[in-house]
Amino acid sequence: MKEKTLFVCGECGYETPRWMGKCPQCGSWNTLVEEERVLSRPAAGAGTRAVLLNAVKAEAQTRITTGIGELDRVLGGGLVKGMVILLGGDPGIGKSTILLEAADNLSAAGPVLYVSGEESNSQIKLRADRLNVKGDNLFLYTETSVEEAIERAKEVKAQMLIVDSIQTMQTEAAESAAGSISQVRAATALFTRFAKDTGTVVWIVGHVTKDGAIAGPRVLEHIVDTVLYFEGDRHEGLRLLRAVKNRFGSTNELGVFEMCEAGMREVTDPGALFVSGRHVAGTALTCVLEGSRPLICEIQSLLCPTAFGAPRRTAIGLDYNRLNVLLAVLERKARLRVSDKDVYCDIAGSLRVLDRGADLATAMCIASSLLEKPLPEKTVLIGEVGLTGEIRSASQLDTRVREAVRLGYTTVLIPARSKVADHGCKLVRVSDISEAIRALFME
Repeated sequence: MKEKTLFVCGECGYETPRWMGKCPQCGSWNTLVEEERVLSRPAAGAGTRAVLLNAVKAEAQTRITTGIGELDRVLGGGLVKGMVILLGGDPGIGKSTILLEAADNLSAAGPVLYVSGEESNSQIKLRADRLNVKGDNLFLYTETSVEEAIERAKEVKAQMLIVDSIQTMQTEAAESAAGSISQVRAATALFTRFAKDTGTVVWIVGHVTKDGAIAGPRVLEHIVDTVLYFEGDRHEGLRLLRAVKNRFGSTNELGVFEMCEAGMREVTDPGALFVSGRHVAGTALTCVLEGSRPLICEIQSLLCPTAFGAPRRTAIGLDYNRLNVLLAVLERKARLRVSDKDVYCDIAGSLRVLDRGADLATAMCIASSLLEKPLPEKTVLIGEVGLTGEIRSASQLDTRVREAVRLGYTTVLIPARSKVADHGCKLVRVSDISEAIRALFME
């Protein structure tokens, strides 16, 4: 048994045997903290026996609903016994609010323990009254000791344990200060062991860094079962919940909420949330897929002559590198002069889009801004743009077209080779970027 000294980045969890002023992984300055670890070699023959895969009996996981449909959607259908979920998001975005509401719903089936290291019982009670949380079987416990929190959970026989937040918790297994990488890792490991041994569902609230990532994500992500992020502007009402990791479901689903005075309200049909409704040059509509949910969203662009040697490109809600690719295709294949323009692109409603099916709408949005011509009204554009300018099909195109028709759009631009029913709308088939420009702006 011996001690080893490591330096761990407090932003991303990067480990190095020597101190450096700048973390080579995340680029943060002065975030490396010294940590001592005890290295021990397990005794020979220790551990469990190896078993054949065919001899293992797998039991079907019964889902436990939280009573919040959008939260169940992101979780993959509900909670699983012994599940450990890490929930992150900006301060004031609604993490504690949605957990209190879920705890109130789940307390009808069994005891729930809410452990807070940041707020007093009276502060939590004030929020519960505002949310109309009855809490008949909901226990509050203000404590920063991991061992004490686990003991109280065993004492009340909690079916669900909420830890708010992991950065305030401290365990005797680590000697460093609360909130350090070693403390966060050790505390999360203890809560995870408790969840697996007892079948208790454990929710862990995590603070985010200045870049919007949970502090020490590389340390925590492999320990927990599910990692959820709350997105959105805390000064606005819309909230988006995404799963970054989920051992019991898909990581592509999106939950949509609206923060109101009475708490977190589910938005089960967010069809018009991401559309401004203005028909002007520099806007285009597309239908993207977030898991199994199709969403109509509006892409906006602004082009202006650059005042510098290198034009500026800004992408908000879009992949920056993908925007540069589309600009190169427009310049080379469509003969549109954009190399001397500053280009700004944004997604209405603070939505983040990585779906390649939005390529065609993004490119035509930029063309519309450059030509100062609006796209035809009630038109949705769906398709991926290749480097040679061809328009390729997007996944589940029929589902996207059906959603566009349901929301009242009359024309859908799709790839020429796509086999899809019109569902009552006009389908315009285009094979490349130049043909799309002619169909939209030159008829």
